[in-house]
Amino acid sequence: MEEERGPERGGARTDGDFEIRIKGRVGQVFRTAFAELTVTVNPPETVLHGAGLDQAALYGILDRIQALGLELVEVRRLPGGAGEAGPGLGTPA
Repeated sequence: MEEERGPERGGARTDGDFEIRIKGRVGQVFRTAFAELTVTVNPPETVLHGAGLDQAALYGILDRIQALGLELVEVRRLPGGAGEAGPGLGTPA
C-alpha cells in the first residue's frame, strides 16, 4: 500500500504562489498589514497575491484577515508555482 506524503507526513515542503480574494475594497491602513503581498483592488473585491508562500505564511495571512474582520471570498493556489511538478506536470525532458 502506497502512502501519500505531504508536509504533515514528513514529505518535502513546497512553496507556492497564492491568490487571496477579500470582499470589498481594502484601504491603505489595511494594506500595511499585508505589506509582503501585492494588493490589487478589483471591485467588488480586493485581491492579495503572495509569491513563494509556505503553508505557515499562508495561515498567518488568513489569521490576519480574520483578525481584521475582513470577509474571505477565495484562496487559490496559482498554477506553475514552485512545487507544482508532479506526474505529468513537469516540463518535458
